[in-house]
Amino acid sequence: IMLVIERHALLVDRLGLDGVHLMDGGRNLRQLRKDLGEDAILGAYCNTSRHDGLTAGEAGADYVSFGPVAASALGDGAQVDPELLTWWSEMIEVPVVAEGGLTVDLIHSLSDKVDFFAIGAEIWTQDDPLAQLHMLAAARNS
Repeated sequence: IMLVIERHALLVDRLGLDGVHLMDGGRNLRQLRKDLGEDAILGAYCNTSRHDGLTAGEAGADYVSFGPVAASALGDGAQVDPELLTWWSEMIEVPVVAEGGLTVDLIHSLSDKVDFFAIGAEIWTQDDPLAQLHMLAAARNS
């Protein structure tokens, strides 16, 4: 499992993390790439904006994330259209990630449209985060 931290790029080296997940569409990607090096994972959350995703990809993002895919506190409340995920995975080489409001059913239905899922509140709000993570992972593989 690769471990990236949200927003706090300065902690990547200090904590030995794999990279950073930027929440601003990747506006600082070029500078962060210089600062963190080629091996760091730089991801860009782009909410529902195809334009922001393309811009992040051109700036060197290792992945682009869209969401939320369902009701969630993530972003501005707008939910990503699954067709954007399909289009991205068919047309763009930069890996695409779905996040926000993930459920077993959504993971199952989106597995062929995305490369990865970003899981956060979906497990940390549960009484047994590990069991929830196992359930969501099983949905990806079914």
